Amino acid sequence: MPTPLPQISSRAWEHPADRAALDTLRAIPGFDEVVRKVAGFITERGVRQLFLANAVQVTPAQRPRLHALLNDVCTTLDWPDRPELYVTQSPKVNAYAIGFERPFIVITSGALELLDADDERRFLLAHELGHIMSGHMLYRTVALVILTIGTMALFPVGLALLPFQLALLEWHRKSELSTDRAGLLAVQDAVVAQRGFMKLAGGPEYGDAASVEEFMRQAATYESGGDTWDEILKLVNTAFRDHPFNTVRAGALERWRTAGEYDAIVGGIYPRRTEPGPRLSDDYAEATSYYSSKVRRGFDNVSDAARRAADAFRDAFRGPDAPPSAPTGEPIPPV
Repeated sequence: MPTPLPQISSRAWEHPADRAALDTLRAIPGFDEVVRKVAGFITERGVRQLFLANAVQVTPAQRPRLHALLNDVCTTLDWPDRPELYVTQSPKVNAYAIGFERPFIVITSGALELLDADDERRFLLAHELGHIMSGHMLYRTVALVILTIGTMALFPVGLALLPFQLALLEWHRKSELSTDRAGLLAVQDAVVAQRGFMKLAGGPEYGDAASVEEFMRQAATYESGGDTWDEILKLVNTAFRDHPFNTVRAGALERWRTAGEYDAIVGGIYPRRTEPGPRLSDDYAEATSYYSSKVRRGFDNVSDAARRAADAFRDAFRGPDAPPSAPTGEPIPPV
């Protein structure tokens, strides 16, 4: 069994970019008003009634094995307020926590079919519990409403909500990186998490052989490979996603694990819920450090691409007999 983590605070796993992005959202003028208006479209009681009516509530007598897995997760993360859990019939592989005052967890039958090992299901449940423990639920529930019904369904305010939607999605993706860490802390087995991401990316093995090691090499290639155009495509492909790509999640979680913080937490060195949290300025400082290397690399790549594009444009109009431009944009001297 995993090592229990008494009184562990969600700060132990929260990505600095997650906290800073959420604080930035709250600081956007008018954002709280948008949240209140969108939240007004639903009630937690009404949503719970929908699942009571057309899903299976997990109890000691109903799906007791799944019930025990959630109990294990709550024990490891020392969370006494066990959320309700529902299984809903859907081929879509999904799980989510929803609600404001008494959030609950929903997992689809498709997710149970794909993640068929107990430790994989434990990782998934701990990931969702991590959202609840981190206090993500108000903004995640609002994001879920916007994504489900679409901004245009809220017309005439739909177009005005688009910037908020993009900002919510950016934070939503960062929150996933946080609670992936919570999932790992609950199962305390990196291969379980990596295998889960591999299945989420490519489905079951279907009688063939699948290699976690090869998948992790693929994740490293995606993050480090490609040129500037590839970087632009990654941004475009990600902008309207509510989750990061599974290779990105696997790579980010592995970097966090091997950096030493994971071992320290399992060894008992972590913030407790009884301790005061960090200042907002500390969150921004950590987030700035996280983003700075990515931003610098992005600017370098864009500058290099601009120079090469200008050279190619000039070469196209110089004529077939003219010497090509040098990489710096200056003509290549004759030899």
